[in-house]
Amino acid sequence: MSTVTDIFGSMVFDDRVMRATLSSKVYASLRKTIDEGSELDISVANAVAEAMKEWAVSKGATHYTHWFQPLTGITAEKHDSFISPSPDGAVIMEFSGKELIKGEPDASSFPSGGLRATFEARGYTAWDPTSYAFIKGKTLCIPTAFCSYGGPALDKKTPLLRSMEVLSKQAIRILKLFGADDVKRVVSSVGPEQEYFLVTREMYEKRPDLRFSGRTLFGAKPPKGQELDDHYFGVIKPGVAAYMEDLNEELWKLGILAKTEHNEVAPAQHELAPIYSTTNVATDHNQLTMEIMQKVAAKHGLVCLLHEKPFAGVNGSGKHNNWSISTDTGKNLLSPGDTPAQNAQFLLFLCAVIKAVDDYQDLLRISVATAGNDHRLGANEAPPAVISMFLGDELNAVLEAIEKDKPYAGTKKTVMKLGVDVLPKFNRDTTDRNRTSPFAFTGNKFEFRMLGSSNSIACANIMLNAAVAESLKQYADKLEGAKDFEKALHDLIKKTVKDHKRIIFNGNGYDDAWIKEATEKRGLLNYKTTADCMPHLLDKKNVKMLTELGVFSKEELDSRCEIMLENYCKSVMIEAGTMVDMARTQIAPAVERYAGDVAKKASVKRELVPSLKCKYETDLVKTLSSLLDEIEDGVKKLEDAMVAIGNISGIIEESAAIRDKILPAMSELRLPCDKAETLTDKSYWPFPTYADLLFGVK
Repeated sequence: MSTVTDIFGSMVFDDRVMRATLSSKVYASLRKTIDEGSELDISVANAVAEAMKEWAVSKGATHYTHWFQPLTGITAEKHDSFISPSPDGAVIMEFSGKELIKGEPDASSFPSGGLRATFEARGYTAWDPTSYAFIKGKTLCIPTAFCSYGGPALDKKTPLLRSMEVLSKQAIRILKLFGADDVKRVVSSVGPEQEYFLVTREMYEKRPDLRFSGRTLFGAKPPKGQELDDHYFGVIKPGVAAYMEDLNEELWKLGILAKTEHNEVAPAQHELAPIYSTTNVATDHNQLTMEIMQKVAAKHGLVCLLHEKPFAGVNGSGKHNNWSISTDTGKNLLSPGDTPAQNAQFLLFLCAVIKAVDDYQDLLRISVATAGNDHRLGANEAPPAVISMFLGDELNAVLEAIEKDKPYAGTKKTVMKLGVDVLPKFNRDTTDRNRTSPFAFTGNKFEFRMLGSSNSIACANIMLNAAVAESLKQYADKLEGAKDFEKALHDLIKKTVKDHKRIIFNGNGYDDAWIKEATEKRGLLNYKTTADCMPHLLDKKNVKMLTELGVFSKEELDSRCEIMLENYCKSVMIEAGTMVDMARTQIAPAVERYAGDVAKKASVKRELVPSLKCKYETDLVKTLSSLLDEIEDGVKKLEDAMVAIGNISGIIEESAAIRDKILPAMSELRLPCDKAETLTDKSYWPFPTYADLLFGVK
């Protein structure tokens, strides 16, 4: 029986394999490219390609693909075989450095947001040597970036790599001021916690809304949901445990550091959390994780739902983005140490993050904006749409002392005494974990909790890296020319705290009073929907920062604004069309059949016993008939709204109309349908109910 150490990374062309299969000279050159970003020589690429091909073939691979992340939000791949013809009519297995470093997929059908004309089909993929190649099935997958024929990025990886480079560059400028001349690279790292739901495939197939939109558009609240909090961290059901076991094995084969698994709050909801990886690698791994979660579920007769809000009335699913920055010498720059008040370097990097989050709160909100996540943000399982930061008591006290030029008194360590002699005593952490905060400091990292479960983590980390890089750039510009570094440093930290303390909030983010305070007194932004926030991507200050740092070009930003709003509009319109179809062709006929049968039974009773009033049956038929009228009215209202949308020109105007007209009409149609479900005999109802779906996996 294979152990975890035997299978881990067995399908990855990782450092262990490279060291064993490459010459020392080639290996050293490749490592320099990976570690320092130096240019890749074609002779090195040829040697790597040959070793990679031999390794892949020995593992049973017959094809290779440049694996990339277009602006669809999922991954893409075009498979080519290793075979080439030989003079004797046979074939040989070949793979060159040229094929490794560059591919040429057809870019015409990928979202471009106007970056290329329809007839301009050529696109390029470029090998990302910092992310290891891997085997999936019988295909060698080579992580790549993706750009158009004219050069602009058509993917999420290219801007992510750019943001990582600019963050490293600006962080190194700061570190040199503190005498850290040995640091050659600063790397952002991420550990994305992934939440998801599992339902049986049999029930999933009977729900058009799940199949077409990923979420239930109708469904009455079941008698039991998550009220008892008994599912959270509860005993994992055998069927789910078997799924998790297989999932772990498949992830471990691909070198994905899946570590933690447990039941989440809602029935049928679960979570998987990995160990931290470099941000671009973590992004690749999370995309793979979502794909494999769904494939493994199919083998178990299950479906893995990654939508942010698949069920109304219970928690939705997020993806907590645990972000930190470290040097290539192994120092975590967000680790406060035992005496954070005396750790000036840490305080400066902390202030850079505070300033970044305040200055670019709109970009962080935009980075998590999707139609699905709009349903989740602000509910009691997710942070509000208002961005704020939680630092905890100790750091808050440190920054307050700096702002007021008072000595920091220190935070007393509290020993936890549990009242049982055999239990160990330990010091309580100096800060709690605020689950209501969108952006919380959790020891040596920040947890950005606004991401939706289906989101690529690339978008959030692009904006986070870039915003922090901008803060560090401004700091370095001031400090590098300072005559008195210590004084300039103190003044800079003090000014940052004073100017940006409005973004710091350690209280209950779910409290309505906080939202009022945040928006009315502190002037923080509250963009509730994608239609509200996405146009602000093109605000002057955002375009200036992102283009000057080289993370995006202006045309790339224009394209992404258009693509994200198009995705929003198309997603909601698909849902609206699905609702109309389900309500008119399945729900209304089922209610009508049941009402008719009840009326017939009442008529038969009266014939047998003329004195019977059949009040129950009569009232039920009246109620169902009234609901049928409401359903038909709701369908017509939604259809009229959909027709009106087609007459709107301009994607910003269309998204606003969908927010203001389509979504309210959808909510209005749902009400009588869900009410009818509670009154209709279950044998008549055309779909599995919430009770069936949420408690169907054994």
